[in-house]
Amino acid sequence: MSKVKILVVGGTGYLGQHLLQAYADANANGTPFSFDLAFTHHSSPPPHPLLDAIPSSLHFQVDLKTGFGFEAISNTFGQPDVVVNCAAISVPRACEIDPATAHAINVPSSLVKWLQSFEQSSTLLIHLSTDQVYKGEKSFYKEEDIAVPVNVYGKTKVAAEQFISENCPNFAILRSSIIYGPQTVSPVPKSLPIQWIDGALAKGEKVEFFHDEFRCPIYVKDLVTIILALTSQWISEGKQMQLLLNAGGADRVSRVQMAEAVAQFRGYDTSLIKSVSASSVDRGVKSPADISMDITRLVQTLRIYPVSFEDGVRLTLTTEARQ
Repeated sequence: MSKVKILVVGGTGYLGQHLLQAYADANANGTPFSFDLAFTHHSSPPPHPLLDAIPSSLHFQVDLKTGFGFEAISNTFGQPDVVVNCAAISVPRACEIDPATAHAINVPSSLVKWLQSFEQSSTLLIHLSTDQVYKGEKSFYKEEDIAVPVNVYGKTKVAAEQFISENCPNFAILRSSIIYGPQTVSPVPKSLPIQWIDGALAKGEKVEFFHDEFRCPIYVKDLVTIILALTSQWISEGKQMQLLLNAGGADRVSRVQMAEAVAQFRGYDTSLIKSVSASSVDRGVKSPADISMDITRLVQTLRIYPVSFEDGVRLTLTTEARQ
């Protein structure tokens, strides 16, 4: 059985860790393919719990701004069959404060140039984009709707999509919504959406949530399943792939509805959820009102049906309890 080389860029982040764990689990459980795993990290060394969870993987320090570190991957790991790019500055406010850095990290020019350095164009690039490429003035955006982002973060992600589609022979771009689910094997520093809501409501005090911003949050393990399915399709079929997919969950929900789903599962008092307008809070960044997505193309292309938000909350909190 030939080994399939997988490189996860941004492997120490939330999605990156879940993804590495899933590829490692696929190896352990016996699949048609055997994966050789490598991942990149930016600054500090990879955390021990992650290295313990995927002991046979290689890790490389890479600076996405300059491309420094990619040559070491060429020399030690070689050309990957699949690269999954999870690295990004994904906090919209941080992108507003430093647009130049946001553009340098979020548009993967150094990664794509490195892939172009190989003689054969036999690598699939799976790139994580965002629902924030949409303007937010209607419900259930389709992939062919014109991307009109309202903030710097969305603009950098549109620029990334254009750069990839112009420079990569094989790619799958996933426009992801809010990603939620259980904590990673090595806990990430950012607050996770369901856990934050749970912690806030558990205090028994009133908490404000927006009633007029809508997204289609996706359960992290559904997003991982999508990426593994694309990997499998690429390896087994080897046909040219140029895909753009909305990667959202099954439900369009507001922050109030997200909080209500957590409260109902936990048995919290729903009167603690104070419904407010997004316009009542200055977040230092413009935020689109309704960027819910139509996921028909995803379902038809991969035959994957993301779980409902209610089920995703249940899965998240029951997994957290076990951990």
